[in-house]
Amino acid sequence: MPPTTHMDVAWARLIADVQGSGRQAVLAVTGGGTAAIAELLRVPGGSRLLLEAIVPYDTRSLAEFLGQAPEQACSAETAVAMAERARGRAAAIARPEAVPIGLGATASLVSDRPKQGDHRCHIAVAMDTGTELTSIVLDKGRRDRPAEEDLVARAIVLCLAQGCGVAALPLETVLAAGDRCTRRSLPSSSPIDRLLSGALARVTVCPDGQLAASAPTPSAVLPGSFNPRHGGHVGLARTAAQILGTPVHFELSMLNVDKPALTAREVRRRLAQFAWQATVELTRAPTFLEKSRLFQDVTFVIGADTAERLVAARYYGDSEARMHAALQEMAERGAHFLVAVRRDEAGRVRSLADGVVPARFAGLFTEIPESRFRFDVSSTDLRAGSGQEGTG
Repeated sequence: MPPTTHMDVAWARLIADVQGSGRQAVLAVTGGGTAAIAELLRVPGGSRLLLEAIVPYDTRSLAEFLGQAPEQACSAETAVAMAERARGRAAAIARPEAVPIGLGATASLVSDRPKQGDHRCHIAVAMDTGTELTSIVLDKGRRDRPAEEDLVARAIVLCLAQGCGVAALPLETVLAAGDRCTRRSLPSSSPIDRLLSGALARVTVCPDGQLAASAPTPSAVLPGSFNPRHGGHVGLARTAAQILGTPVHFELSMLNVDKPALTAREVRRRLAQFAWQATVELTRAPTFLEKSRLFQDVTFVIGADTAERLVAARYYGDSEARMHAALQEMAERGAHFLVAVRRDEAGRVRSLADGVVPARFAGLFTEIPESRFRFDVSSTDLRAGSGQEGTG
């Protein structure tokens, strides 16, 4: 083996610093530069940084990873989409105290067939604050395939280091005189971030993690904080679907009337509980009146304790008139409520009858017989039993 050089030592130290930066990353690399993955793992401590790496090399694999086929595999837009998809994955599986990072890289390099276009790569690093995009056009004909691969791999590591807040050599140090490099800072285009900012009102998260900002409105919704999701939620949704004859989507609001708004990281953590199992509607609607404005002609699946609050004037500023006005608007928007029997904190079994529903709105509420389902579990109890703390 050749002796270790000063550059080798410096490079290993850089990678060690990235590993210790408090970030956790998912990498998606296609077209070239995959040696960056090995570089990050060659230095001991790689598991502190790298959550997973994917190489969607085939066009079908890339389309599946992104949720749709890109117009061009090697483009800035594709790199950004890959990075944001990777960041979403990182946020779902990273440690609670870690900062999730997603890196997407796509390259078009020397091949066994002549290429008409530039030899190039695009590297995007997606963070909570936005995405840093680096595009490099290589001096065509200067390098063979291994040399181009090595350059792109090093560029990926340097871009990741910058995204992790680690001081690194300028990218120009790995480029030659005929190479060209441009950088851009982009605001996040993630639907979750846009929802949090108020630019969107609703985002539908499919079981496979795909996000849609304009999906059809579901017929039935089960709202909750899902911190954590538990068997009561799952059983109630299953029973409601059987009764209604339609799939039940879960709904998680970013906003709460008496708690801080959820962060993007917390949203993704809670969404991870539903991966490959259920569809989740993300909203900014903390109250059922606001929910009914988003989901018209929908049945809300709720517990008896929630039904009691819906018809209690104290939750409307002690105003019977405001409570009646809210119920009237919900009725006009086609809202209905399917109510599950539930045991409260004192051990008492609460049913729809425990809430005084105004006679004119009695038709809005239907009770699930206790023989079919009783909702005894609560997320609060589960958090208390596990010693966890958190919002709603």
